[in-house]
Amino acid sequence: MQSRLPQRRKGAQFDSSLAIINIVLLLIFFFITTGSLMSSRTVEVSLPETTRLPLDLLPDPLLIIQADGAMLLDGEVIEKGALADALIDSPTVHVLTDREMTAANLLTILDEEALIAVEVRLVTLHLNAGGDEE
Repeated sequence: MQSRLPQRRKGAQFDSSLAIINIVLLLIFFFITTGSLMSSRTVEVSLPETTRLPLDLLPDPLLIIQADGAMLLDGEVIEKGALADALIDSPTVHVLTDREMTAANLLTILDEEALIAVEVRLVTLHLNAGGDEE
């Protein structure tokens, strides 16, 4: 025996494909527009340079390592191998180095000094907008 019930009507379903197409097109236009704006701009970066160094304003003891590997401890020249003896009373040394020196070179120089139980802190100098040091 068959029942003769009316067939269930399917409710109207929302079709989201048009909305997805609109979003994709908007994203494409956005990336085309911003990409053309970004490619027309050139950004130049100039790194700051220190021309004079006020040693009295920097932390103590300050080890300056120059590009050629020469070292100054608190403004006095120190020979290679003598740093550990000079820092016998100080648990911390502040290191200021040339901006072109790589971390590997810096670590090699400090490793050659055979420092024992000395904390090494890197020091940086900032220039304000007028070109003076802060």
